[in-house]
Amino acid sequence: MKHILAPLPGLAVCLALTGVAIILQHIEFAILNDAYLEALVLAILLGLAVRAAWLPGARFQPGIHFAAKFLLELAVVLLGAAVSARSVLRLGPGLLIGIVAAVFVSILVSYFICRALRLPSRLSLLVACGNSICGNSAIVAVAPVIGADADDIAASIAFTAVLGVIVVLLLPLLVPLLALTLTQYGILAGLTVYAVPQVLAATLPIGALSNQVGTVVKLVRVLMLGPVVFILAMLTARLREETDEPAPHLTAGERPSPGMPKLHQLVPWFILGFLVLLGLRSGGLIPVSLLSPTKSIASLLTTISMAALGLGVDVRAVARAGGRVTLAVTLSLLMLAALSLGLIWLLGIR
Repeated sequence: MKHILAPLPGLAVCLALTGVAIILQHIEFAILNDAYLEALVLAILLGLAVRAAWLPGARFQPGIHFAAKFLLELAVVLLGAAVSARSVLRLGPGLLIGIVAAVFVSILVSYFICRALRLPSRLSLLVACGNSICGNSAIVAVAPVIGADADDIAASIAFTAVLGVIVVLLLPLLVPLLALTLTQYGILAGLTVYAVPQVLAATLPIGALSNQVGTVVKLVRVLMLGPVVFILAMLTARLREETDEPAPHLTAGERPSPGMPKLHQLVPWFILGFLVLLGLRSGGLIPVSLLSPTKSIASLLTTISMAALGLGVDVRAVARAGGRVTLAVTLSLLMLAALSLGLIWLLGIR
């Protein structure tokens, strides 16, 4: 019983912030006749503001973690009911090939950016794979394959939290600046946002089409984790055997046991759940009357999770990770955004 009740304090804080965010959105609409900052974005900002003034204690952490991880992953699963196979096929083979190519090009370019800034090989690979595929999930899956240590992992993961929130908040601003269509923005978000759940946060305020396209593009990107890990396992045997690197102050932690990651690290459960619901929707097995409530529940869960995400972000972690890592990750992310826009325009997608 104690284990079941443990998430309640932290979850209550997330729900309170979500309630405030929804109220603020209604106030916005009443005053301005539009919601320029949706509840989802407001929830992130409120979470960041609260975390800056107050560090949630240990009793709040289980609930915050539950909301930020499980509820967000559940929202992704439910989103599968809003996507049909036709939307996947409508992307066309050119874009599917382009996504695969973009992942590999991004990994290579990001790696060489990191090495040019004199970061160690293992840390460079973690940053490259985290930026190019799916943030924390990619970092955790790749680490044992390349023999990365705890400090490498911690330095890499610090940025997926901070920059992930920054991307979610700033990426929608490119829609008016670059006159992007809903489809173009969905592709951009799917190719640049770190995690599948964060694609929801970046696209839901823009439109349903962006949300669907972004999720499908990101899904293809995540599925590249398996092939990338396999290739790295073949190419990085020397790294796994090395006991030290030229920058010991960055690689002083304990390494996880080397080897291939487990299947659930390559294909997360919520991706499988998303695919199952997508298949049921495409086969007409989900009643139409359930589609709208399912979408509303997914949106609410996402907003709660964004409040938790804000509460879990320590902006000071970026400073602790070091200037060169900060610059490397930022340049890699900008390169990925430019690569994504180039792919959109190269394929003539409207």
